[in-house]
Amino acid sequence: MIPALALEQVRAALALADFDSEGAQRRMAPRPRVMQRGNGRTGLPRQASVLVLLYPSPGGLAFALELRAANDRDVHSGQIGLPGGAREGDESPLDTALREAREEMGISAPVTILGRLRKLYIPPSDFDVHPFVGYVAPQPAWQPDASEVVQVIDCPLAWLLDDARKRGEEWDVHGVTMFVPWYDVYGHKVWGATAIILSELEQRLRVVLE
Repeated sequence: MIPALALEQVRAALALADFDSEGAQRRMAPRPRVMQRGNGRTGLPRQASVLVLLYPSPGGLAFALELRAANDRDVHSGQIGLPGGAREGDESPLDTALREAREEMGISAPVTILGRLRKLYIPPSDFDVHPFVGYVAPQPAWQPDASEVVQVIDCPLAWLLDDARKRGEEWDVHGVTMFVPWYDVYGHKVWGATAIILSELEQRLRVVLE
């Protein structure tokens, strides 16, 4: 039986001290995968942010994923991910996450920020991604930007704790054979950076529930 999750438990999970965030992320990271930026890279990594947006639903707390529109410009097009994108100008990481969620999903209600997760480095694109966790009520009436988002997917938060929804298989990724773990969300494979970020949230919740 997967336990119901309350907002207070999410807050407690995000506030855990001395938590092994990198170890939690590695549980759903493709293997092999570099988790830190190499010393051989010059300059600074580009900056991006994503938002794990929680909201009440009939089945308990849920969060929003998006099916990205397919195009030739975005390496992540056609995939399932969290709302987010690259920083614009001198905005803060949090401002980036909130702006992207508004633009991509049409969110207009104010979002309460519950906390943040460990920064994640994306080697192929040389991005540092800053994940935030927020809450909005009631559940938004999604108005996605059709040029970026095909569908907003309501995902029960408790699904992160359901081991039956975890899969893994060998893929050829840019010519390299990797073992890729993924979450099964309505038949969609949620993997890569999104799965890594959600894995940290999952493991934090498990500590609080134990």
